[in-house]
Amino acid sequence: MRSVPTLLSPLLSNIALHGMETILNEWVKTWKGCKRDNLDSFSFIRYADDFVCIHKSKEVIEKAREILETFLEPIGLQLKSEKTQIVHTLQGDKPGFDFLGFNIRQYKVNNQKRGYKTLIKPSKKSIKKHYEAIANVVRNHKTAKQENLIIALNPIIRGWCNYHSTGVSKVAFARLDHLTYCLLKRWSKRRHPNKSKTWLNDKYYHSEASPLGSRNWVFKEGKETLITHADTPIVRHIKVKGSKSFFDGDNVYWATRLGRSIDLRKNEATLLKKQKGKCNHCGALFKEGDLWEIDHIKPLSNGGSNSYTNLQLLHAHCHDQKTKQDGLNCHKSHKQGTPDKSQVGEEPYEAKVSRPVLKTSGSREITA
Repeated sequence: MRSVPTLLSPLLSNIALHGMETILNEWVKTWKGCKRDNLDSFSFIRYADDFVCIHKSKEVIEKAREILETFLEPIGLQLKSEKTQIVHTLQGDKPGFDFLGFNIRQYKVNNQKRGYKTLIKPSKKSIKKHYEAIANVVRNHKTAKQENLIIALNPIIRGWCNYHSTGVSKVAFARLDHLTYCLLKRWSKRRHPNKSKTWLNDKYYHSEASPLGSRNWVFKEGKETLITHADTPIVRHIKVKGSKSFFDGDNVYWATRLGRSIDLRKNEATLLKKQKGKCNHCGALFKEGDLWEIDHIKPLSNGGSNSYTNLQLLHAHCHDQKTKQDGLNCHKSHKQGTPDKSQVGEEPYEAKVSRPVLKTSGSREITA
């Protein structure tokens, strides 16, 4: 009997294998020396049933394998010998290893103190699989319209590039663009065997404007344009804190990281990510429980807009200070020196931190 992978497979694997990292960390804490340094020297990374242990000592890795085998035995699981290997990331005939579509390897260099640098690139197996997927689509659309071929290719290219956009992937992207170009040239030649190269280029490839100027050799028809691998920007991945979960209620952390949150409004989450979790007025990081307000950089009364370019997220008290300063600047701009009733100078009230209070001439207080 053979199990068929489903959307629930990673979830079921996580449930069955939960506790592997904990048991390894508890073992690491028993080593001699500083516990924090020992924990920092040992890394365990797992996704579903794929995992890797990293340490400078081969003996430590072998011992970790024994501990994991003991952990898996009661639940009827065991490590697959064909896929379980111990390798060095810098030395040996084939240094480095593949993990989740990436190749992790260290390279010797002369311009760094360590003498090496670590590069995470798309693995050769992943590149080959992606190229075969593109080739199969082109092969299955021999008689299709150019527009339909583009519609079929774009999701494949976009998905693969987004997944590998966190690694050192520019060389792989450029290589795949060249291979894709060769596939499409053969595709167009097969459709028009008696036409010249100039005719084929004029029919299937065009020029279009880009931020860097005019761009040539764009495979397009009508409104459909084939995206290229190299257009995907490289954005380095920032590791999620080990204790964090998307459903743990820490809206500030996840909105700053992802630009979205379960409980926050979309504009708040977008501004948190744009500002990298910092208040634009005082520069301090937002924390869970902080009160904040959305501010117009250029006030609406002065012709400002509601676009994101004119919005910023500020602490509530910082917003009060900024509003007061906007009011003073507006007053100074008037030739007669008369105050502008549309701008109110606010001062934080000492007895109430969350929201400013305007004091009137009498004993009555009006909440702003």
